[in-house]
Amino acid sequence: MKTDGFLEVADLRSTFTLDCMAYTSRQDADVSANSPSLLENLYRDPDDGRQRFLLELEFVQCLANPNYIHCLAQYRYFEDEAFIGYLKYLQYWKRLEYVKFIMYPHCLYFLNLLQNANFRIAMAHPATKELAHRQQFYFWKNYKNNRLKHVMSRHVAEPVASASASASFPPPLLLTADAITASAAVPCSLTYVV
Repeated sequence: MKTDGFLEVADLRSTFTLDCMAYTSRQDADVSANSPSLLENLYRDPDDGRQRFLLELEFVQCLANPNYIHCLAQYRYFEDEAFIGYLKYLQYWKRLEYVKFIMYPHCLYFLNLLQNANFRIAMAHPATKELAHRQQFYFWKNYKNNRLKHVMSRHVAEPVASASASASFPPPLLLTADAITASAAVPCSLTYVV
């Protein structure tokens, strides 16, 4: 039906749908006449999934950025059930054969958090985004020191027999606040001249 020289949108849709159905039925007839290898070639990925792998890897690593998660929440991606399903699908990146490709391990932590609806809702607020960003910064800032304390505490907790049985080097000393105050009470035989 024409109005002022233009086809109505409903007419365009029905015409397009009929054309697509006719084309599809012709294609189905052609495909069924040919061998099954034609179907395999038709749906085969030309680069064997490399592009999909790289796109999913890039997306998963973007989740390490709280600002990006906030942007997704602002654009209401987290209200789409298909997107939530996609986030669940991306859990396979935690498996050993895939985790070796990830450069930003925080993305897996945030991927876990995004499975929770409360976290997805909270990330829409700028204060939550800033809190996550600040906590991530402090983790990066203090990781080496915290890791060193953890490793040192494990060495001190080992039995003395295993330390003497190994190399002749003594285990590293763990300096605690108690050890520092106790050593300050002992007079030192060395004097410093300024």
